[in-house]
Amino acid sequence: MKAHQESGQRIKINNNPENPAKTGVEEFEKLKNELEAKTKLAEERLNQIKYLQADFDNYRKQFEKEKERIMELANENLIKDLLVTLDDLERASRSTQKEGGNEGLIMLYRNFLKLLEDYGLRRIEAVGRKFDPYHHEAVLSEKSDKEDGTVVEEIQPGYAFKSKIIRPSRVKVACNKQQEVSTENGKGKNNRN
Repeated sequence: MKAHQESGQRIKINNNPENPAKTGVEEFEKLKNELEAKTKLAEERLNQIKYLQADFDNYRKQFEKEKERIMELANENLIKDLLVTLDDLERASRSTQKEGGNEGLIMLYRNFLKLLEDYGLRRIEAVGRKFDPYHHEAVLSEKSDKEDGTVVEEIQPGYAFKSKIIRPSRVKVACNKQQEVSTENGKGKNNRN
């Protein structure tokens, strides 16, 4: 290869005097192939970055959900522990209302209950409703003029936190069925055998 000096620059001179265009086409094809290879590599890297970004977004969302779940569980456990205090305040409030006494205690109970309700606590309705084993725990039954299985009295209030029952209501249930059983041969009174 010969070089020619003009204004301090080196100029390549074609060594193939027979077909000077062939060398330029080969160079062009070589550069074109390199460009295509680099473009393909760049696209692969871009796709990898997109997948990593999507994975990171999924991880972040999962982390946020897990964090919320842990906070909700911590709140649930705290509220379960505070139910004892709520029960005590309710009993004290009821006794002072009967005596016409301390409005401060009644206000304290109402404010405490409101605070817990703001965090998602909800009292389970029981009296007058049909017994539901998911919401109620039957501790007593009594004969009543109400339909069988109707809750006639609430012994201890039940509570739900958000959508989860954290303590079922302890209740007395109406039971009107005649279940008289004779001890003779294990047969009922109405059986004739």
